[in-house]
Order: sequence, then structure tokens, then C-alpha cells
Amino acid sequence: MFTGIIEGLGTVKSLTRAAGGLRMGIEADFSVDKIKIGDSIAVSGACLTLVHFQDNIFEVDVAPETLVKTTLGQAKRGDKVNLERALRLGDRLDGHMVTGHVDGVGVVKARRPLANAMLFVFSVPEALLRYIVQKGSVAVDGISLTVNACKRGAFDVSIIPHTAKMTTMGFKKVGDSVNIETDIIGKYVERFTQHFANQYTGTENKASPIDETLLTKAGFM
Repeated sequence: MFTGIIEGLGTVKSLTRAAGGLRMGIEADFSVDKIKIGDSIAVSGACLTLVHFQDNIFEVDVAPETLVKTTLGQAKRGDKVNLERALRLGDRLDGHMVTGHVDGVGVVKARRPLANAMLFVFSVPEALLRYIVQKGSVAVDGISLTVNACKRGAFDVSIIPHTAKMTTMGFKKVGDSVNIETDIIGKYVERFTQHFANQYTGTENKASPIDETLLTKAGFM
């Protein structure tokens, strides 16, 4: 589990492809002397397991599914990535609950100054946008952000100077791809309510509505 509060940047130092997967070597720009083999670390929002560590360079294995679902499949030596170590019990939850299980890829559609911030617009598939709500939380390349507004096929967020400086958002440009993780709470609510709706309608239709009639029948109204 992560918070979406980025600890620092990493630089991709090595890429070794084998058997459809990828081993990635990353050098962190902050001390990671307390990490150990088997620890989880979020690399631009993707939860990966540390398999080797030496001289502030750690290695992680990236599975084929992760290569398909994230931007890591297009990584190159010298690329910068956002890094966050796993949340410890007792830590402050400054961002929001981030699992590191990326849902898909979005694209920077626009970037423009807005007062003391930078407004980013991301285009995303409708399958992801259904879980993104105005003033809700979303993780973009592992960064916990608040959604300003949603529109058909896109949403926008404000990036303050501190976030731009501490993360890869500072040098993202129009057309760049980013990892998107939607709020896990929305996905669980949909899953539970859909199962509940199927029980009362006797169908397996994923589009089954939960309306006033259904809620009355179930005793909620």
C-alpha cells in the first residue's frame, strides 16, 4: 500500500529483457539504505518487488502484465521515474490509498499555466473515466492528485510548483503517456453493489441499474 506522496526520483540505469519480462535497474536520488530484498516499491505508480540492491541502485522484475498495462514497457535508459516506498503502519496518510496496481495508461492532452500552478489535462479510456470523479483522488504516475473536473474522455488536475519539482510531472509534455490508478474505493463499491443488484434482479448483466425500485425491494427505503 502507498500514499501517492513521491519520495524522490529514480534514473533508469539498466534494462534486461528475458522471457517476455523485464529486469530494471534504477538509481534513486535519495538514500534507500534501509530497503531490503523483497520490499515493495512504487515505480511511477507500479508496485514492484525489489530483487537486488547495491550502491543505491536497486533492481526490480517487471512482469508481462505490468509491461502491457503501464508505461514501463517503453522505458529507456536515462528515463526518470517517480519512487515511493511502501507505507508503514503508523505513518501519516498524506495522499490517498494507492495500491500500485495500475489500471491503464493516459496521455497528456494539454498543459498550461494557471495562477501559481500548472493545469494538466489527461485523456483516458472511458473504462477508466467511470471511476474518476470531480474532487476525487487519482494517482498519475504514482502521484496522489485531486481531480478538478471530468469531461468526456478526459480529466484535469492542478500541479503546484513543489509537485512539479519533486516528480516527473515537471517535465511531462503534451503527448506523453502516464500511468493511471483510479480510486480503489469506487471499484469495490461498484463490485459489491453490482453483485447485490444481480441477486435481486436474477441477472448477470453488468449494466443492471440500482434504482429506487431495487432499493425499496431490498428494504433500504
